[in-house]
Order: sequence, then C-alpha cells, then structure tokens
Amino acid sequence: MIIIYQWLTPSRTCKGGSGRDQFWGFAMVLLCLSIFDWARFRRRKGAIKLHTLLDFDSCLPTYIDMTDGKVHDAKAAKEIVLPPDSVVVADRAYVDFDTLNKWHKNGSYFVVRLKKSINYDKIVEKKLPDNRHQHILIDELIELSEEKTKAKYPRKLRRVVVYDKTMKEAIEIITNQFTWTANTIGELYKSRWQIEIFFKEIKQLLKIKTFLGTSKNAVLIQIWTAMISILIYKYLRVCSKINWNLSNLVASIRLNLIVKINLRKLLDKDFSNLADPPKNQLSYQYQLFKWGD
Repeated sequence: MIIIYQWLTPSRTCKGGSGRDQFWGFAMVLLCLSIFDWARFRRRKGAIKLHTLLDFDSCLPTYIDMTDGKVHDAKAAKEIVLPPDSVVVADRAYVDFDTLNKWHKNGSYFVVRLKKSINYDKIVEKKLPDNRHQHILIDELIELSEEKTKAKYPRKLRRVVVYDKTMKEAIEIITNQFTWTANTIGELYKSRWQIEIFFKEIKQLLKIKTFLGTSKNAVLIQIWTAMISILIYKYLRVCSKINWNLSNLVASIRLNLIVKINLRKLLDKDFSNLADPPKNQLSYQYQLFKWGD
C-alpha cells in the first residue's frame, strides 16, 4: 500500500491541495450481531469502524485503524503520530484537547469544528475585508474558559465562523494556525468532504457490505483487500492516458477479468470514439430464427 501511495502522490492532486494537509475521519460498517458476535456496537447491532487519515494531495489513506464500533473517534485519534508541519482537518467528533495539544507540541496544525458545549473567552476579534469573502462571519482569537479544558490546552486558539449556503448554517472552526486567511481555513475544512467520497467509493465499488466469512479475521482480510484494491485501481487510473471515471474503470476491469487482453491497451482505449454498428446487423440477427419451409 505504501509503495503505491508514493507512486500516486506526485501524479494526482486534489483541487486546492497543498503541503501535508490530511483529513481524519471514520466509516462505519454495520454487521449483524447474531452472526458477527465479536463486533459489538449496540445492544442489537454490530459494527466495525475504519479510522482513516487521508492525504490531501493524493486522496489516498496514509493511516488506517480498524476497531469495533464501541471505540470512540477521539480515542482512536490518540494513536496517530503526525510528521511536523502536518495539517489535520477533522469533524467535531475528534475534538479532544489532550490530542490537539500533543499535535501542537509536535509542530502540527489542526482545523477542527468546534463543539457547541465548549466554553471560551474572546481575546481579540480581527477585522474582516469589506469587499470579499462575505461568507466569513467571524475571525477571532480565543482561549478556553473552563478549568478542565484549559488545563488540557492552555494556549490561544483561532476561531473562524463560516456560513455554509448549502446547509444554511454557521460552522464554527478552531485552529492553531494564525497566519492563513480565514477564507483558506474555511475552504480547507470544506474540502474535508473528500474523505466521505473515499468511503463512498469503498462501499459502493468494492462490495464490503457482504462478507464471505463471519470470523473477525475473515472480515478484516476482506476490508484490507478492498483497501489494497482501491489503491491499485487509482494507480491504474493515473497510468492510463484516458481520464477514467473510477466506477467505469472498476466495471471495465471486472468484465474483462477472464479475458486475455493487454491491460495497457484496455486502459488507454477510448471507448467514446467507437464506430457505430453496421446498419444491416439487425437483419443478420433475425436470420438466426428463420427456419426452412
């Protein structure tokens, strides 16, 4: 997986990507508890969580941790070791100030959504431009006001409030990055949707909702196989001269698995410019059903 990821990194770039930006999120794979009794999540449901760190530039995972459904998202984030100057973008489920403080000490940055239950005091509010970026409502410096949270993160934070026209709501974001513009921080958090697209591709294209075995090892092997497969598919898409849609590429390779064909020719063949079938082909088909007198 790491080798394929390194090949892809310089070749494929997400829109707006830069540096070592990474998205942190999880996907839930629901399981029937009566069959998968080892994957306990709720009273009558079983589940596996895929905690994933997705690289911004290549849109590929750099870290994956699979746990049962009971493991909290913030607890899984504690296990991550980030390189310096990394930027982690995450939802509010991952707001844990011990972890955020550890990332800050290691020289990494975070852009996360603020929980409504977090109390803070405003230090100073920055002036916003009058003629651009009207969706930025607030850009200010804050510090945590509660003793417990302030003991975990005794530093200043930057709070940016962005209005989302699609959801018609104000999104509060906190970060330890003080030099970027508020619009850059807002656009970076908006790009967090890339990790949802990645999980959607995994679930829809690689069929991990139905498992061949019921043991924990069998399920994990099938999920890891799906992860390896998505990396191979994306590598093949980069190697191709055609701008393949990922779903079309998966379907094309799946249909030609038992066909002896040069994979390079298949990847580079432009199916959009195929010639029309012969006009008299339909009459030949009718002849199959013609019987004698």
